[in-house]
Amino acid sequence: MATISENIQQLHGRIERACLQASRPVHSVTLLVVTKTFPATDVREAFEAGERRFGENYVQEGVDKIEALADLRDCVEWHLIGPLQSNKTRVVAERFDWVHSVDRLKIAQRLAEQRPAALPPLDICLQVNISGEASKSGLAPAEVAEVARAVAALPRLRLRGLMAIPEPAATLEAQRVPHRALAGLLATLNRDLGLAMDTLSMGMSADMDAAILEGATMVRVGSAIFGARTRPTSPEG
Repeated sequence: MATISENIQQLHGRIERACLQASRPVHSVTLLVVTKTFPATDVREAFEAGERRFGENYVQEGVDKIEALADLRDCVEWHLIGPLQSNKTRVVAERFDWVHSVDRLKIAQRLAEQRPAALPPLDICLQVNISGEASKSGLAPAEVAEVARAVAALPRLRLRGLMAIPEPAATLEAQRVPHRALAGLLATLNRDLGLAMDTLSMGMSADMDAAILEGATMVRVGSAIFGARTRPTSPEG
């Protein structure tokens, strides 16, 4: 059985090959290590293998790991990638560096109000329901422009880009379609609203290659690093 370090090395090779296929520089894609359900000891092992960006789906689980790994806090970024309810915004504003899952203006407003002035701006991605699935969180593509304009004007936040969890697809070409749509949406928003968003948070273990071919700048991967999760979770990583 491969170690976490070996899996990370293999994953970076996969990213490099996808970037080569897409005629993109390898440094244009950032790996976000999805650590939900895995213990802090595994996160530390990934850190020792060179990783510095970690994503959590659940607020309290993320906070517990941030505290357990307090000695690493100045060296790493913590990203919330799962749904965020209004009653959890304060702790997220105070403890995390990124939030990928903002799907309504109210959440962004609360994060802006609650982000401590002593901390850098909180990096924000708007979650888009790019496949139109009834079971998925996220803004409809037609709603994104209005919310993006409002979020970009909020203090203590920095609107970085868009995030999506597309509907699973069986082939590479089918996987590319929603990722292409998200990339096109980001380009349109930057052009029409005069924004400078630079992040496309898309692509997980199963569809990372398709996402990179369509312009992903941050891929969210967990199971390809740590193995199968031992308890059910929402689809992510």
